[in-house]
Parts: sequence; C-alpha cells; structure tokens
Amino acid sequence: MLDCLTLEVGSTITKANGFCRRPGGGFLHVAQGFAPTSIAAGDVGIGVDGALADLKAKYGDIGSPETFVNSSAAGGLRMTVHGLTLSMTARAAHEASLGAGAIVKKVTAGPLDSWDLEEIQEISPNMILLAGGVEFGEKTTVMANAEKLASLGLSIPVLYAGNSALRKPIQRLFQQAGMEVLLADNVFPDVDVLNVEPLRRLIHDVFSRHIIHAPGMARFGGLTKWGILPTPGAVLKGAELFAEALGDVIVFDVGGATTDVHSVTEGSREFTALQTDPEPRAKRTVEGDLGVYVNAHQVVKLAQDPAWEARLLDLQAMPRTESEKELTRWLCARAVETGARRHAGSLVDIFTPSGKKQIVKGKDLTSVKWVVATGGALTRIEGGDVLLKTICTGPGKHLLPRPDATILVDQDYRFSALGTLAQAYPDDVRETFRLWVEGSNEKS
Repeated sequence: MLDCLTLEVGSTITKANGFCRRPGGGFLHVAQGFAPTSIAAGDVGIGVDGALADLKAKYGDIGSPETFVNSSAAGGLRMTVHGLTLSMTARAAHEASLGAGAIVKKVTAGPLDSWDLEEIQEISPNMILLAGGVEFGEKTTVMANAEKLASLGLSIPVLYAGNSALRKPIQRLFQQAGMEVLLADNVFPDVDVLNVEPLRRLIHDVFSRHIIHAPGMARFGGLTKWGILPTPGAVLKGAELFAEALGDVIVFDVGGATTDVHSVTEGSREFTALQTDPEPRAKRTVEGDLGVYVNAHQVVKLAQDPAWEARLLDLQAMPRTESEKELTRWLCARAVETGARRHAGSLVDIFTPSGKKQIVKGKDLTSVKWVVATGGALTRIEGGDVLLKTICTGPGKHLLPRPDATILVDQDYRFSALGTLAQAYPDDVRETFRLWVEGSNEKS
C-alpha cells in the first residue's frame, strides 16, 4: 500500500509517483507510471488514469494514499507586470511571477500610456500584477496606473504587491470597477530588499483556480485537499528544500520546448559585495527558445553551426537510433550552456569619477555545491552528467558553479513530485533528498 501519491499532468506526459514512508523519516520512491497527457481528447483524466494503470501494473494494490497534484497542462498564466522602475519593483515582481509558473507577457516601468493599455488588451492576460514604491514611498504613479488598469474593465484578478500605504484605496478602486483584487506584501519594501515569497504564494493560489479550467481537470479538486501546484513552482520548492538539507543548488530541466533553470543560493561573500541590485535566494528562469524538439531549430540557429542544421533530419521526440541520440545530446549541451549563462550573473566594468570599477549584475552561482539534471532529456540521454560538468567553470565573465560542484542526475524525476509533497511534509522531503544523495555516494 502507498502512503502518498503524486500526479503530474504535464503538457505532453502525465506521471504518477508512489511513495511509502520510511520508519526513520523521509519517503521511499517505490513506483512510477507514465501515460501521454490527453488534452487533445478533451479530458486530462484519461492520461491520469493511464499513468495510474501503469503504476499499478508495476506495484500492485496502492490502497487509498494521500494524493497531491501538480500540473502545467493548461499552460502558465499569462500575466502583465507593472511597476515604477525596471531595476526595482518591476524586476522584483517579474522574479516572483516566474517562480510561480506564470508567463510574463509584458513588463512596464513608470506611468502607463495608451499604447501600454492597448497591448494589455491584446495580450488578454489571466491576471495583472501591480507593484511599485518602497514602504510609505511614492504613491502618485502607482495610483494613476491603478486607475488606468481599472478602466480596462477586464474580468480577471489584479494582484497588488506595492507600497502598503495604498492598499485600501487600490482595493476600493478595483472593487468599484468590478475587478477582483488580491493583496500581497510589498515585493520591494525597502532599497536592496526583495520579498517575493508572499506574492509567489498568491500566484500559486490563482494558478490553482486557473488550472481547473484545463479539460477534465475539475475532477481532481476532489482527489486532493492541497490544491494544484504549478509544476515549475513544485520544482522550485523541491530545490529550496534540497538546498536547506544539503547546500546551494542549481537544477536544470531541459524539455522539448523550453529549458527551465532553478537556483537556490545567496552567492559568495566575494561577489555579493559587488552586487548593485538584490537577487532572490530562490530564482527561476525560463528559456522559451531553448528546447530539444519544438525549438530545436532555434537552438541550432543560436549556435550558428551549419553542420548541425543538416542533422535536424534526425530530430525525434523520443530518439532511438545512435544518430538521433547524438543530435539530442548536442541540443541538450547547447541548451544547458546557454541557459546557464543567461541565468548566471556577470562581472561588468563601469567607469566612475574615481576610475574603473567592477560590479556584479545578476545571480552569483559560484557558491553552488550541487548541479542537478531533472525532467526529460537530460535524464534520459547518456552523458547528461558530463554536459552539466561543462558549465562548472567558476567565476569568469559569468559567475558559474565552480569545478568542484557535485553533479546529480535525477533519473526518477523526483524534484517536482517531492516539491509537491512538501506542501504537507517538508521535513520528510528534506530527509528524502539527504537519503538520495547518500545512496548516490555509496553507488559511486
């Protein structure tokens, strides 16, 4: 009998994972089932039933386990983000949105104009995020932006995560316009202070409501009392607990259409002192042009290698021949290299009245101890660990993990499942990660 069951309804594959409790704490991952996601059939439940049948065929009677669900089947929430400055509130709101699985379609800084409002209507977002102003700071621009957004009369929620001195008037304004308004703590309460977690949780809540609209998803509301997490949010939560248990980590998930990179680190003392803008401890970036199937042509274009352009004739979603696998391996390598550089911060020279000075822009990854492959392509091709080792070059133009970082390959795709279980059992999830690493060390 299983103690816990996780269901992940992905955009292409649905996964079911079975866990049993260990007497000393943590979970044993005892069974896994797969099936194609059945969006085209008009009911994602068909895919879930198929994944459960596959799991039961391998494990037997599962009993009545506590069930947890994460999904990306309905796609991320389209969101527009509006703040005061790109380097402060707009960027902070953008960070929180990506960590929660949203698709940020537009970011503005400063006063909204008529062209901005027209583009927002064309985007037809699932929600709008309004921020701006440190605590008890600027009010005029934020309030003016709120009035313009309210004038659109969209039937979507507005999330406000700005200067708390404006919470009541902002709430009243949108309510009078017939728009739902949800309040989170200020994402940028003071200079050099990021506060993204309250907003991430709020976006998760909105996601749970949104995901129910995927065809056939509504019936999962009765399967779990924990709501439906966005899959990227589940992976990020898993990365956070892994870091708490074992140290700073970066996680790569290379897919057919995108490459997701999640890191959890404060950075090193050496480079933190040179940072000009704060970075969140837990950061996620989504590279929408780096995929090994849907976006393979884009990866080849970025690499500017004509020889591999011709090799795209071997492209397959599930590579089987050695030639097909070699192409997928090369595409994975380019996706990892490019995704790592885009996620990492860099050293930049600036010139001041007192002379040239170096500053850090972006995320310092030099303190990362663990580099993890999860998801599909990187865990299914041979040599995924070797590909990850190539980005462990330490500080240079980009602040990448150092050569002594340890490589892990998540063959069973545990991060999203364990991140979902963490809603109820964070201590057990930390222990599960510790046991996994101990087991990996024993095998090596």
